[in-house]
Amino acid sequence: MASTYVKDPAPATVPPRQPDTRARRPLARRIVDWLTPFCFTLPALLLFGALVLAPILYALYVSLFNWGGFGSPSDYVGFDNYSRLLRDPVFIGDLWRGLLLVLFSVCVQLPFALGMAVLLNQKLRGRALYRMLFFAPYVLSEVITGVLFSMMFAPDDGLADKVLGSVGLDGLGGLWFADQDHVLPTLFLVMTWKYFGFHMMLYLAGLQGIPAELHDAARIDGAGPWQRFRHITLPLLGPTVRISVFLSVIGAIQLFDLVWVVTQGGPDHHSETMAVTMFQFGFKRYQIGYASAISIGMFLISLVFALIYQRSVLRRDTQGALTTMRASR
Repeated sequence: MASTYVKDPAPATVPPRQPDTRARRPLARRIVDWLTPFCFTLPALLLFGALVLAPILYALYVSLFNWGGFGSPSDYVGFDNYSRLLRDPVFIGDLWRGLLLVLFSVCVQLPFALGMAVLLNQKLRGRALYRMLFFAPYVLSEVITGVLFSMMFAPDDGLADKVLGSVGLDGLGGLWFADQDHVLPTLFLVMTWKYFGFHMMLYLAGLQGIPAELHDAARIDGAGPWQRFRHITLPLLGPTVRISVFLSVIGAIQLFDLVWVVTQGGPDHHSETMAVTMFQFGFKRYQIGYASAISIGMFLISLVFALIYQRSVLRRDTQGALTTMRASR
């Protein structure tokens, strides 16, 4: 029986190993590659350091002194201003009022803005005009808004009392900003009128990014308006809602100019915020050291909230953005 000779298969060719060009790059080239992004970001870093970091560090330094703003700080008191801050009933009240404004904004103002955005996202006659009218208050400055509503809610002679009196609701009118029980709800009403248009436009931008095919497919499957909103609109609008909540909370914590124009923190501190208290002590009573301690307290509250919110709520959105950026490279 003849034997069959089987030729050994040819060995697989191994592609030559590519040399690591990065390791052989000249030192000067590597230095240039490192310095290029640094040079592009240097102007922004200088501005950030001069306009953000330097004032914060200076306020932290001044808060350690009992200083009235004249001359150079010399009366070192350490952390006495901070211990005074924690015992100050006005500042504790500011924290409580700030929390109330945050809850009002998140639970009332933002849902109202979202509802208006969903409504104006429909095919309505004149919806462009409605969008402009609802966004117009945000364009006005806080000073103009404060003066306008101060005249509207003036006791007895204000437009609000006259309108209520014309429809037989005289009992609902009152002192408005001059009453301790009504000043905070009235102030929140002004805040809602001023800022809800901004959040409405954010939601409108997010709604217009949702594909209409998803709603059409859900409508064919028999989903009602509430089911489509709950299972399609709201989840896809999640990143926009989270950013809107963040901006609303930070804005409520740092609220100043609208309150100062309308009430200046009165009556009897019942509409005062942390920023108003800081202004009162810094520029009315010339206690710059204590006012600086209040500013550092505001900064720490905002920073802690921002870090916690970013890590627990915004983390998914930022991770998705970073993943997309890495994948596109």
